[in-house]
Amino acid sequence: MRVKRTEVDMAEGDMTPMIDMTFQLIAFFMVLINFAQTEANDNVVLPNSRLVKPPEVALEFPIILHVGADGRVFLGGDDYTAETLRIGLDRELAVVRAEGKAVSDANVIIRGHKDVAAGEVQEIIRVCQDRKLENFALRVKEDRS
Repeated sequence: MRVKRTEVDMAEGDMTPMIDMTFQLIAFFMVLINFAQTEANDNVVLPNSRLVKPPEVALEFPIILHVGADGRVFLGGDDYTAETLRIGLDRELAVVRAEGKAVSDANVIIRGHKDVAAGEVQEIIRVCQDRKLENFALRVKEDRS
């Protein structure tokens, strides 16, 4: 009696879960990178300070203002002057109000270039105070020397 010889097919694993996990990791890191970029701007080189200490708790509802050496203010990808900053602040405050929070709950984080005039930063703070913003934080780079 003759026995038929059958070829054994190679067993293949299901790649769908691995591909799905890879796409989830890519999406996770894209979101993580986008959040990190909101606190960075190529036009701003922070000053150094030995007295700097990190905040004890994370600030809720941050409005991050990047102030360049020439006094231009960058907010959410747009650039403003101290006079036109009201337009950008009004948009940010509309978001805060939509969240059901008061304007006083927002925190303004000012990242000023090391060569910007102190008067420019004071003018930006005054514009923010005109919009009823109360909480301010200045960002600097830690000097470890």
